[in-house]
Amino acid sequence: MKFIETTLWQHGKERCVTFSYDDGRIEDKRLVELFNKYGLKGTFHLNNPGFEEHFPQFLKEPKFVDPGEYETLYEGHEISCHSAQHAFLYYTPDEYIRREIRENRVFLEEICKYPVRGMSYPFSSYDGRVAEACRAEGIEYSRTVSATNSFGIPSDFMQWDPTCHHAEFTKELWEKFMSPMLYSFMRLFYVWGHSYEFSTEEHWSKMEELCKTVGGDSNIWYATNIEIVDYLNALRSLRFSASCDTAYNPTCTDVWIKADHKPVCIKAGATVRL
Repeated sequence: MKFIETTLWQHGKERCVTFSYDDGRIEDKRLVELFNKYGLKGTFHLNNPGFEEHFPQFLKEPKFVDPGEYETLYEGHEISCHSAQHAFLYYTPDEYIRREIRENRVFLEEICKYPVRGMSYPFSSYDGRVAEACRAEGIEYSRTVSATNSFGIPSDFMQWDPTCHHAEFTKELWEKFMSPMLYSFMRLFYVWGHSYEFSTEEHWSKMEELCKTVGGDSNIWYATNIEIVDYLNALRSLRFSASCDTAYNPTCTDVWIKADHKPVCIKAGATVRL
């Protein structure tokens, strides 16, 4: 029997990096420039216009990206939900949660012209009830703000804990991520934050250094949040013969596995003898 490991990302890579930023502040423009410069992928969680009117106590004359610029600015990245009014979802009824997500999706989808299927919880205010209400409105993943300082795959995409906030990124943590693997498994480095937190040139300089450190490595797959979800779902959809010497990929996504420690690509719709 073949020794089978479903431990490879797209293109047979063992490591993946993703970024996630909330609220759609004007600083996203400069952040996207950095991502594009260093070949990184980001997911941007956006609200409906006018939500800031509900939070005058901490939003002092904030400036946001004009929705008319979303499609061009975030091209090559992912537009994702953050609820229509940036609500504390934990403290709202199910009907309100579902309306918040539905209105947010409708608004964003009219702009980006593709199904919006993910989100991050505003204020990280959620529980199982909130997650189920969001799932009922077509949401397939949602990010929290609970840093793990580790590189594992979430067991539940509706409670997706990131590796770290960008301010908590250290070269030691990155070196650990890039260190040789004793055992084969998929490593994921997930950075989150808000672009308005880059309030000085020193902050921007540190973020560019982070991007420079992380980007440009041919052994890493740089992906958006939804690309990761789609790839893992495709990988988990593989069908194997009882002896594990044949694999069938019923999805429209090419996936990679290891058979006797060697990488094998199983193309979309293909049946492969391992």
